[in-house]
Amino acid sequence: MTQRLPRQAQALPVSRRRFVQGLATGGVLAATPLWLQAATNGLATLGSAPVISGRQIDLVIAETPVNFTGVTRMATTINGSIPAPTLRLREGDEVTIRVTNRLPVSTSIHWHGIILPYQMDGVPGISYKGIAPGETFTYRFTLRQSGTYWYHSHSAFQEMTGMYGALIIEPKGGERYGADRDYVVQLSDWTDEDPMHAFSKLKMQSDVYNFNQPTLFDFTRDVSQTGLKAALEKRQMWNQMRMSPTDLADLSAATLTFLMNGTTPAGNWTGVFQRGECVRLRFINAASNSFYDVRIPGLKLSVVQADGQDVEPVTVDEFRFGPGETYDVLVEPEDDAYTIFAQSMDRSGYAHGTLATQQGLSAPVPVLDPVEWLTMADMMGAMSHGNMGQGSMDQGSMDHSSMDHGDMNGMNHSGMDQSPSAGMTMDHSKHGMQNGTQDPLAKPSKTVNHARTEYGASVDMRVDMPRTNLDDPGIGLRNNGRRVLTLADLKSVDGVLDDQRPPAKELEFHLTGNMERYSWSFDGLEFGKSTPVSLRHGERVRIILQNDTMMTHPMHLHGTWSELETDLGELRVRRHTIPVQPAQRISFLTTPHDFGRWAWHCHLLFHMDAGMFREVVVS
Repeated sequence: MTQRLPRQAQALPVSRRRFVQGLATGGVLAATPLWLQAATNGLATLGSAPVISGRQIDLVIAETPVNFTGVTRMATTINGSIPAPTLRLREGDEVTIRVTNRLPVSTSIHWHGIILPYQMDGVPGISYKGIAPGETFTYRFTLRQSGTYWYHSHSAFQEMTGMYGALIIEPKGGERYGADRDYVVQLSDWTDEDPMHAFSKLKMQSDVYNFNQPTLFDFTRDVSQTGLKAALEKRQMWNQMRMSPTDLADLSAATLTFLMNGTTPAGNWTGVFQRGECVRLRFINAASNSFYDVRIPGLKLSVVQADGQDVEPVTVDEFRFGPGETYDVLVEPEDDAYTIFAQSMDRSGYAHGTLATQQGLSAPVPVLDPVEWLTMADMMGAMSHGNMGQGSMDQGSMDHSSMDHGDMNGMNHSGMDQSPSAGMTMDHSKHGMQNGTQDPLAKPSKTVNHARTEYGASVDMRVDMPRTNLDDPGIGLRNNGRRVLTLADLKSVDGVLDDQRPPAKELEFHLTGNMERYSWSFDGLEFGKSTPVSLRHGERVRIILQNDTMMTHPMHLHGTWSELETDLGELRVRRHTIPVQPAQRISFLTTPHDFGRWAWHCHLLFHMDAGMFREVVVS
């Protein structure tokens, strides 16, 4: 599934502080060729990347030397910049984007969140064969939406080596929420390591980059707070599971430098404003493997858009978002300078920049929040661990490995499709209000159905009593004294207007993995072992996602909107990327309007490459 890009020799060890902060002048070393500069409209009002507008666009993919940490490496760039040029387009326009590949390997560009013909979606092996070395591929599609989006490579680990950029589509009727100034704030992560080498290390030892392992100090603290017996039981529990309670991210600041608009923390990217202005910040998580928790101390954030879709404004102090997600916020700064602070979910490092009345000003940078352990509340205290040899964690747990799935809780599922790749399927197309009873699909099912394929070497954990709440900000953000955005806060302004029909079918899929093997999958099947998920064109479908792992997964379904609903069946917000927390069960409705082959995957790049990827066929 991967191709290896040529990289230079491994870097010498760098101190953790140096890695977190990077170089003040770190970034692309080569100057942008004049013939490419002529295609841009200049630098600035949307961020640090060049800005390109118009209906005819030329992009060139090549290798470019960069230096973020004191060591020169080769990056994969578009038009010679990191981030790639910001494309500012207009809703309703047909655009022609010519992409030329000057790499020695194949490449691609995927237009993340854009509804278009599948042949233009840019996923090699699914929608097309990719762009071979020396070739030019022409993307042509009409923009049927507006908002903040982004684009990136869908080939090998090229996204991780710098191949990503912002895509802003101006609405026909103008922005619903006006602002005096407009900036893109694109967050990403960079490693001096060859990504394939980092991936291989994780396959050998999945926590190799986790420097927050429990220590003797942690044990002593637990003893003082809960007593010796409880502290020993806590350690025994995690040892039996062969899991770490601090394993929140696969990669950390031990290898990553966190970037804001292609700038290291020491570089301090700055957006200038004038007092009295309303500033729109278009946050894009273009990281390969990092969740960020974002706040601007001293400023309230008015969230007005999620994944390119206008939402009813909600005022918060902080929000978390994963790779693939976007949030637009409005702020009204009054002081001279404010720090834009984006700490990684594992609290190993951060990206930061400044909003200021002039270049050169800065504000205090917060210290990293303390690392918090996953608890049994995160795991819901009810799961089976196939590798533990004890069958269950406690009396509330039930190991379903010997359970007859033909009859669950009195419900006959003998008519359900439980083939190894279909997920759990129930067809309700003939149901409705009959004999005074409500449609059984008016609300998402809460009965947990583990596919037979979950009982194998690729799965080290199954959750039997998942939580369905959308109002949890997640580990590390609970009760921190700040108002933190949750999925429950989001409500599309115009509602979900595409399709008001109830679903005719419900499909259940489980996000699964085995941390020791560093294997990730749907229903215990890595990509390559599964067959496509089949959806019918125009059919209203509910999809249930249950996370049977310890990590949060940002799930991205190409080619259609995912209309998030509550556990009571209330539609809330349209998304293209939905984060699913550990032991969480959520659902969304979708109506596929475009035929073709589409990708569906976790947007943590290494999780996708390790198997959490499915093909979806709309016919």
